[in-house]
Amino acid sequence: MTFDLVIVGGGRMGGALAAGLLSANWCEPQRLAIVEQLAETRQELSTLHPGVAVLASLELEHVGPSTGAVLAVKPEQAEAVVRLLGACGVRRIMSVVAGLSTDRLSAALPSGVPVIRAMPNTPVLVGHGVSAIAGGVTASSDDLDWATSILGAVGSVVRVTERHIDAVTGVSGCGPAFIYLVAESLIEAGVHQGLTRAMSRDLVVGTLAGAAEMLSVTGESPEELRSQVTSPGGATAAGLRMLESRAVRAAFLEAVSASAERSRQLGR
Repeated sequence: MTFDLVIVGGGRMGGALAAGLLSANWCEPQRLAIVEQLAETRQELSTLHPGVAVLASLELEHVGPSTGAVLAVKPEQAEAVVRLLGACGVRRIMSVVAGLSTDRLSAALPSGVPVIRAMPNTPVLVGHGVSAIAGGVTASSDDLDWATSILGAVGSVVRVTERHIDAVTGVSGCGPAFIYLVAESLIEAGVHQGLTRAMSRDLVVGTLAGAAEMLSVTGESPEELRSQVTSPGGATAAGLRMLESRAVRAAFLEAVSASAERSRQLGR
């Protein structure tokens, strides 16, 4: 039997994409396959996604003329897997492997097979990810639409040139971890002020969710929203003054720069 889509790698990202696609009715379960080496993970995926083919390996008979593949393996495994996908005759490939360029992946494929490079982030696990995609030399607008339809099942999608993918990695790929550190710090600060940890967590989670929603729906800039909360000589102004004195803004600039540079290094 051939499949419309093969997801190679059934870890957190591959599994999240499969769940999102099935929830969005992107294809019938029997038209989707997940290739995963670990037997325990295969069992979990089979239980979570009835009807989906969960395979230990990809064979020629699984690939038809319209079969696309999502590459969601570790960087050190990617090129060998891509060679296998090319040998099996997949139509096009979207890679969510950090750091690997479309040129590098295309070099392991037969000539003309389109490659799309994508950088999703972990909130795809709850359907609220944001992903960036960039097409390789042979990728057409139809190929980009295909990639958008997959990642759009688990969040929003933006299109960028490939030279910006490393910057995207620093901002949105690594960004959730930066936000979690902010959350962790605010929760701890609440505890230091006498709140229970559970109460502090509820307050911080609600505050972050509400602030993100305001950024999304009001159309106002972060600076405008911040100024609306900051009365001259007030409590917010005192806290912001302390943050600025500790160079928090510069720390974020350097963190994103460091993450983007590490992404570039991984691709060399």
